[in-house]
Amino acid sequence: TLVEAYEKTHYPISSPDPIEAIAYYMESRGCSGKDLEQCLGSYEAVLEILARKRPLTLEMIRCLNQELGISAEILIQPYTLAETSA
Repeated sequence: TLVEAYEKTHYPISSPDPIEAIAYYMESRGCSGKDLEQCLGSYEAVLEILARKRPLTLEMIRCLNQELGISAEILIQPYTLAETSA
């Protein structure tokens, strides 16, 4: 317990970014973008979300949590979107 307390204090492990969590889920389960269409709407939406061009909506977060088991606590965290050149 002493080592655990020391590690929590000096080497905290932060939660993964929502997009990293989705990418990890896909990689670990051998999923493709097509497999996420039911939760994210379309293949184009999947690509835009993974490229950080579109944010996750509350509905998408709920679906990813319920259907795929990705923690809602991770998915609701703020993350940066890619800047688009206009």
